[in-house]
Amino acid sequence: MRAVLQRVTESSVTVDNEVVGQIDAGLMVLLGVEVDDTESDADWIADKIPKLRIFNDDDGNFNRSLIDTNGAILLISQFTLHGDCRKGRRPSFIKAARPEIAIPLYERVIEHLQANGIQVETGVFGAHMDVHLINDGPVTLIIDSKKDF
Repeated sequence: MRAVLQRVTESSVTVDNEVVGQIDAGLMVLLGVEVDDTESDADWIADKIPKLRIFNDDDGNFNRSLIDTNGAILLISQFTLHGDCRKGRRPSFIKAARPEIAIPLYERVIEHLQANGIQVETGVFGAHMDVHLINDGPVTLIIDSKKDF
């Protein structure tokens, strides 16, 4: 499971000109599920994201987590995170999980975050979405349950 985290001062997602998810300060997270991901990958990523110390303390250092700041998460499904661009000019998405695998794991991440008191807003799985954000910093990180970057 792969996630791109962007620290934001605000973020929203629109489907068919209707805002379906919106947060103030926190994280906008693009989440991609890979074909061999399991519940343990979902649990790992849902545990990791809100505990990352990527928010500034009073001295401007990365010492606070999303939990410490009472921030929210806008979680967007993003199968293209598993696109392989090494060959040719068109990405291959064979490593991206099909909806029957991806949806339950995506929902597990949401449930895990909410069970830990995190406000979670979402997009619409599989829909064409317009994502708006103000990147704070900018701070952008990539995490993957299977490898280090």
